[in-house]
Amino acid sequence: MNIQIKKYLFIALGSLCVALGAIGVVVPGLPTTPFLLLASWLFYRSSERLQKKLLASWLGKYIREYESNRGLSVRGKITAIAMMLTMCSISTIFFIPSNVVKIIVICAGIIGALVVGFVVPTAKKK
Repeated sequence: MNIQIKKYLFIALGSLCVALGAIGVVVPGLPTTPFLLLASWLFYRSSERLQKKLLASWLGKYIREYESNRGLSVRGKITAIAMMLTMCSISTIFFIPSNVVKIIVICAGIIGALVVGFVVPTAKKK
């Protein structure tokens, strides 16, 4: 693959991952940190300037915390799970009229909570 095409493809994919990670901050069930880690890697391989910009942004804290601790803290996991389940509950109670969509959102929230709780590494105590 041509180096220039690969560079622009990585930049486009990294930008998409940043957008998905930012959306994941507020949307239940959509993870933030994995998308931002992938974006950081894509930018590392294609644009040092964009990687530095990402790490310096408000989203960079998720990457720095994950990398420095090799996982999420117990408090971070509890917060993430609580936010996911709270947002899923609010969405299903107040904003989603369809029972089928309610079930999908509830399942996504439960899956997200299980992934954060059991798949995402827990940071080691310092």
